[in-house]
Amino acid sequence: MEQNANDFVHSATIALEDIQLQTAVSRATTTVLGNRANAMSEVTDFQGLRQQGRGAKLRALHDLPELLEQAESHITARGGHVLWALDGAEANQHVIDICREHNLKQGVKSKSMATEEIELIPALEAAGIEMVETDLGEFIIQISGDHPSHIVMPLMHRTKEEVRDIFIDKLDMAYTDEASDMTAFARRVLRQKYIDADLGMSGGNFLIAETGHVVIVTNEGNGRLSTGIPPVHIAVVGIEKVVPTWEDFATLVQMLARSGTGQRLTVYVNAFGGPARDGEPDGPKHFYVILLDNGRSHIYANETKYAESLACIRCGACLNACPVYQNVGGHTYGSVYSGPIGAVITPLLRGKENAKPLPFASSLCGACKEACPVDINIPDMLLSLRHDLQHTQGAIWELGLKGYGVAFSNPLLYQAGGIAARIGGKLAEQVTGTDQPSLPPPLNGWTDIRDFPPFANESFHDWWKKNRKK
Repeated sequence: MEQNANDFVHSATIALEDIQLQTAVSRATTTVLGNRANAMSEVTDFQGLRQQGRGAKLRALHDLPELLEQAESHITARGGHVLWALDGAEANQHVIDICREHNLKQGVKSKSMATEEIELIPALEAAGIEMVETDLGEFIIQISGDHPSHIVMPLMHRTKEEVRDIFIDKLDMAYTDEASDMTAFARRVLRQKYIDADLGMSGGNFLIAETGHVVIVTNEGNGRLSTGIPPVHIAVVGIEKVVPTWEDFATLVQMLARSGTGQRLTVYVNAFGGPARDGEPDGPKHFYVILLDNGRSHIYANETKYAESLACIRCGACLNACPVYQNVGGHTYGSVYSGPIGAVITPLLRGKENAKPLPFASSLCGACKEACPVDINIPDMLLSLRHDLQHTQGAIWELGLKGYGVAFSNPLLYQAGGIAARIGGKLAEQVTGTDQPSLPPPLNGWTDIRDFPPFANESFHDWWKKNRKK
């Protein structure tokens, strides 16, 4: 299934008619929002904790180069290897080279948005290396040839009944409607994969600079099995995931769990920073961390008004709170990163021309900012991206905006425009026989995808003149 962010309007139109999608997303977001509200109500000073987490991420961004080098020095001191990847192709090639060096043929991987971003699994398949997703949601997506639709809950767009049918079709599971039976079946299928794997992979929710540990948080045991059993482990970590200290981590991990899934803490919190030492019963013999840039340093250095977007901890709270996401789901965004934060970072990572509709895929209601555990001002960034995109529309667009500005700054022209609009609206209604007419080109760009509001019978100024004495 191809993903194209510029197809948002078309994809959203289809999604709005998909009853199964509406059911699945509504169930999931309603549940998660309720859990989040309960989890946040337990915090004595939520806003204080929120600003503390924000401060940790902003300090990390301020000292980003130094913190990355500090983490690298600690990892290498413990016998690990750190590789730097400018883009997705280089990161994938690093993984392939490691596999060839150690003659690795089959691997298991815990959930990672970074590896989704760089399309790692197709690259490994092309090189003859089998990689199995072990997060239950990601595993279902992999065997069905789908894409994740949510940062935290990749299978949010599927109902239980759809998952049952996928298992029956792809894995010959016996018919059952019990979620526990389906989970047990998947566990049996995956258990042997861990044992047979010669490579384990993960992402990284955090990279602790002061000790060089990668931390992943999960609600399934797959993360520990993927990182501890295979003889070689590779972690692909975005450079923005670094935080200065364990104290900062202690703040952020609370905010991540409470915001993402409504838990006080995830079931598993795994930290690893190198190969197994002498006497340790588990852990890899060889340990690699690939620090992924893939456009992040460009945002950091050149897109300074958007640099704060790198503070995102990928909790998915803004997706759950967004009325647009709630209605169209994640696939409509045509990107690994969906929802409000995806509408910001996808244009920045891919190039604004490759994701033109996304900054406009928002009501600007501010729910995303209210939900963000590190208080990222997503609505302001969306407005700034809209402004940037409008300035790339060409001379005709610029001329139209200038004319609009002149008309709205001149009282006589403004009044004349209002009269003309009311007359034109009535004529359009008579011609089309409806109070929601389709406008002629080039104005049909509006009415093709939204209703055209009727103009008032009189302006406020006219009404005030007649009624001010009352």
